[in-house]
Amino acid sequence: HDKPPPLMSNQTSQESWSGDASLGLGTLCIIYAAYATIISMGLLGNVILVKVFFKIKSMQTVPNIFITSLAFGDLLLLLTCVPVDAACYIVDTWLFGRIGCKLLSFIQRTSVGVSVFTLTVLSADRYKAIVKPLELHSDAIVKTCCKVACIWIVSMLFATPEAISSDLYTFHLLEKNTTLETCAPYPVSERVLQEAHSLVCFLIFYILPLAIISIYYFLIAKTLYKSTSSMPAEEQAHARKQIESRKRVAKTVLVLVGLFAFCWLPNHILYLYRSFTYHTSINTSAFHLVATIFSRALAFSNSCVNPFALYWLSKSFRQHFKKEISCCKAKMPIRRASLTQTQPPSRAMHVQLHQTPHIPLALCKEEKQEPDLL
Repeated sequence: HDKPPPLMSNQTSQESWSGDASLGLGTLCIIYAAYATIISMGLLGNVILVKVFFKIKSMQTVPNIFITSLAFGDLLLLLTCVPVDAACYIVDTWLFGRIGCKLLSFIQRTSVGVSVFTLTVLSADRYKAIVKPLELHSDAIVKTCCKVACIWIVSMLFATPEAISSDLYTFHLLEKNTTLETCAPYPVSERVLQEAHSLVCFLIFYILPLAIISIYYFLIAKTLYKSTSSMPAEEQAHARKQIESRKRVAKTVLVLVGLFAFCWLPNHILYLYRSFTYHTSINTSAFHLVATIFSRALAFSNSCVNPFALYWLSKSFRQHFKKEISCCKAKMPIRRASLTQTQPPSRAMHVQLHQTPHIPLALCKEEKQEPDLL
């Protein structure tokens, strides 16, 4: 489907065991190593991003609220749907029951909706900030929080029909003359539902949002070009700094949008292919299996790349990220040193001084002079 299982499990994970392309131990190890990397890196990056946002007061700005909302959506996907997807490679049947099918379908669709709708609203916000930079709102933070809440509500509303329709359905494998029961939003025999579902998902969760974002960025580029060309000479020094700051934030948002588009495109294409070709049986070829595994892993990887894109693009976030890592390393030897309290005081002090890294613990505290996360 347009996203990994549970909605894809009926037509993908079973293929690995039912056709010519059975998964060997080495292939399974590679798959699980990739999934473990996605989960661990995603948890590390997104948890630090959320921690920095709530810890550093100066970071609690309009664009950062949207970025933090993205991180929460990614964490939700990483903690629920990715482990479930990994389990589908071990067994060829659905393990989580009817309730699990509906719940995981709802969570997955909500997470994807939060990602793409947040990026769309964030692009609109950057357009407004660049086109009308002098409009200051004292309640901008409150309004942004309301927008984020609306994004989550809309995403859950879009996810509700799929959660209702998702159920355990039986699929037939003609090559093996066997049947499988697994989670899906519709029976494979419902050709019209397959095609309509794939097209609607592709439009709502990919084409339309990216088209809107493209329009906003075209207008942003046009505005920046005009402001640069018509800039008076005496105002160039100050104005150029403002323009460069706006460009930097717009560039960051554009990179996040590009990563989303790149990571989810193969999955959408694969789902469209299945929806218009899977009418009586499913494709069990080795090539299709590899394409499925690749598209799943790539789609899931979008939930872990945003913090590291910010690390690359934002000097401020890079500094805070390093400090958080340093704090974790600094606290570990201090705890070990505390175990030496039964030793003579002089020796315990000697151990603690030698085990504490050179990075001062003051770096773990809030630094109010730091610039915006983006």
